[in-house]
Amino acid sequence: MAHPTKGATVPRQSLDVPGCETGDMVMIHGLFRSMFGDAPGLVRSVAPGDRDRAKIVGDHVLEMVEALHRHHHGEDTLLWDRLSERSPACGLHIAVMKSQHQAMSALLDEVVPTTKSWQARGSVRERTGVAEKLDGVNAALLEHLGAEERDILPSAAAALSQREWNLLGEHGRAGIPKGRLFIQLGFILQSMPAASRHAFLAEMPPPARVLYRLVGRHQYAAHRRRVYGTAA
Repeated sequence: MAHPTKGATVPRQSLDVPGCETGDMVMIHGLFRSMFGDAPGLVRSVAPGDRDRAKIVGDHVLEMVEALHRHHHGEDTLLWDRLSERSPACGLHIAVMKSQHQAMSALLDEVVPTTKSWQARGSVRERTGVAEKLDGVNAALLEHLGAEERDILPSAAAALSQREWNLLGEHGRAGIPKGRLFIQLGFILQSMPAASRHAFLAEMPPPARVLYRLVGRHQYAAHRRRVYGTAA
């Protein structure tokens, strides 16, 4: 998952020199912390046998899983090799990142069939299985995101150009269905402190900001109400 509407705004002549702004990664990490942190409780809140509710929450879980897979695939294909070449001293940290990605990929792949089985049957046993697997994903994810922010982002900010860094966001946006762009933007905004949220909206391109306020925020509110039972 990556920001659907906003990229780094730097002078064109600066796009290809070493040095980039990596704050968008911290923002996306905040989104994953929030969504995966909420997910086990959402699953456990579904009444036994309520397959309609299991379908709604399960689809939300599956979308989260796909988004995290896509985010990690972008780093695996666009970040690690390039950063290894530019910052060899970061090699040990990159090896840890790759190992953590592999471990989380295996955990996420276990979530998918368990979730689909729960959606089909709505049993307490399967609901518990989904929640426990999400607990495992969340624990691994929190460790990974903290390590990436501490050990990787400073090196990436110094070694990579803004154009190279922006490829990660382009990769993430390319995988989001058009009908989900504003919903995912809404979740990003919801995960931010109020002051940061207002500043973020103010920096969006005016057409995108207007479209979000007229259409997108209502799409997000309706989706969140359906999944969480509340619009905010």
